[in-house]
Amino acid sequence: MPWKLSSDRPIFIQIIERIQMDIISGVYQPGDKLPSVRDLAGIAAVNPNTMQKALSELERTGLVYSHRTSGRFITEDTQMIKNLKLSLAEEKITEFLDNMSKLGFEKSEILTLIEKCIKGDNA
Repeated sequence: MPWKLSSDRPIFIQIIERIQMDIISGVYQPGDKLPSVRDLAGIAAVNPNTMQKALSELERTGLVYSHRTSGRFITEDTQMIKNLKLSLAEEKITEFLDNMSKLGFEKSEILTLIEKCIKGDNA
């Protein structure tokens, strides 16, 4: 099934985000070999050049590395993966808080709503 990519943002950025999410969620483990560029492009239903661009950027950040004849692999640096996970979480929380603030909620109200949701009391 193709990945859900939208036209409102650059595709290669969305691919990077998807692969990052797959790494931090455990779909890909540290040291795992990634599918080939062509295979990933086929799965995502994108041009191989677009996939190559995304993977090159992931290599630049160190999250992915390549062995010349063996392909690309996920970093074995678990601290890097943990830091990415925390960074993405903080980004999502900040975005959430900004949106709640735009809706007119105070921080204390947001916390109360979150606590209700966690407890399963959405009323």
